[in-house]
Amino acid sequence: MEGDIRKNIRKIIHIDMDAFYASIEQRDNPQYKGKPIVVGGSPEGRGGVVATASYEARKFGIRSAMTSKKAKQLCAHVIFIRPRFDIYKEVSKKIRAIFHRYTDLIEPLSLDEAFLDVTEDKQQIGSAIEIAKQIRQAISDELQLTASAGVSVNKFIAKIASDINKPDGLTFIGPSRIETFMEELAVEKFFGVGRVTAEKMKTMGLHTGGDLKKLTEAELVKRFGKIGRFFYRIVRGNDDRPVQPHRETKSVGAEDTFPYDLATLEEMYLGLDKIADTIYDRLKRSGLKARTVTLKIKYHDFKQATRSQSFPEPIGDIESILATVKDLLAGTQPEGIKKIRLLGISLSNFGATMTKEKRKDVDDQLKLF
Repeated sequence: MEGDIRKNIRKIIHIDMDAFYASIEQRDNPQYKGKPIVVGGSPEGRGGVVATASYEARKFGIRSAMTSKKAKQLCAHVIFIRPRFDIYKEVSKKIRAIFHRYTDLIEPLSLDEAFLDVTEDKQQIGSAIEIAKQIRQAISDELQLTASAGVSVNKFIAKIASDINKPDGLTFIGPSRIETFMEELAVEKFFGVGRVTAEKMKTMGLHTGGDLKKLTEAELVKRFGKIGRFFYRIVRGNDDRPVQPHRETKSVGAEDTFPYDLATLEEMYLGLDKIADTIYDRLKRSGLKARTVTLKIKYHDFKQATRSQSFPEPIGDIESILATVKDLLAGTQPEGIKKIRLLGISLSNFGATMTKEKRKDVDDQLKLF
């Protein structure tokens, strides 16, 4: 190593549930077991996108965020299932409770994945690998679901590791392996590198972490902007970001891509109700109130619009949030209903202020994941 890995080594686990929504549907509905199913989308292939595909469906090339039409083309007998987000949320809470048996340093990324810092675990097991094994076994025994785990010394490596042996896998990448692992890693596997950036890198002859490592930090910044500094650090296995269960929040948001295009205000309002519930839960946990409410809309033709409203005093009750977003939505439909495929709500401009350093830390977190 080049001295870039922290001397005070942490024990980080990334848990990622396997095909979470689809696996719950197959668990609860035996007729779906072993069959290609997708949660979300439309059986007629007319609209909507895939939220999650079972592993049987993935064998046909079906992936999350794929259109229903494309999924149907790839597998004519694929089964489309409407999401049950209330059930998924309850299962997620049970998974979180299993995590808390071992540590309170838990940073959820979504309903189906989280980082855990087990450097000092509650049960004094000492081995992060053993803790990951026990967590996966508990999820299997108690919830009849499978999870994959990545174990390493920092968040970035642990997250990549959890994807290596999916589904139902566990991968440990220790300090002695990190340098070689990062050098061999394809650039498209780097979190923070999207499809466009990956293609740009390849046109420059940069195909692996080893290729990136040949460039100086200044060269990476020149080619890719500020994110180049991140590439320079991470290709050397250097990620000092802590697991943050209570990190200071810049904004709170949630959105939903619907399994079919919403065509009436009633359907749209019901969609907003579910999203607002999620937002309100997050506000309660954080104890925050916001002065600005923003509505995001994606129409059936993929055009997008956002509308915001700010208040002189911060609000934090679900009634005010819902009334605001419904008014904003109604204001976007003056000439009749235009079909909608996605709605989102975000709250910002909180009462507490953040230092520049804190704000930069939050911005960096949001960019990476």
